[in-house]
Amino acid sequence: MKKILLSAIMLFGLAFTAQSQEISKHALGLRLGDNNGFGGEVSYQLGLNQKNRLEFDLGWRNSRDVDAIKGVALYQWVWNIDGGFNWYAGVGGGLAAWDHDYYNNNYRYNDSGTYVFAAGDIGIEYRFKEVPITLSLDARPEIGSGYYDDDNFGFDVGLGVKFRF
Repeated sequence: MKKILLSAIMLFGLAFTAQSQEISKHALGLRLGDNNGFGGEVSYQLGLNQKNRLEFDLGWRNSRDVDAIKGVALYQWVWNIDGGFNWYAGVGGGLAAWDHDYYNNNYRYNDSGTYVFAAGDIGIEYRFKEVPITLSLDARPEIGSGYYDDDNFGFDVGLGVKFRF
């Protein structure tokens, strides 16, 4: 039984390490999602090697009641599925600042603040070979303190497009 289990673990590890993939040295693009009121993000990826990269996102929101800005940094591991398809997972954190102005029946509520948070990231991407474009879909859970809506947990699903260079 031990030999079978050890063989299965070795084959599983070999499957993830034997497939080659390309991680671009640089990629710049947009990520659209909605986490606790945040909308679009400018996204930059820096390839460290063929299996790891850093991602930096700067998000903003400007609405009637809430103005906010958020910066996120993630360390990601990338695995090739097949051809141009990759999946990735990562960890990181960030910092955000918000300003909440609310008017209701001659009552004005105004509050602002900053908060720090820890974030995870898991997603799938497709790299086009003919053009230097990558499309991605990911989920990013975040936990922190000081959100403007008094929630200490956020969950963001994002759709991204990045241009590789």
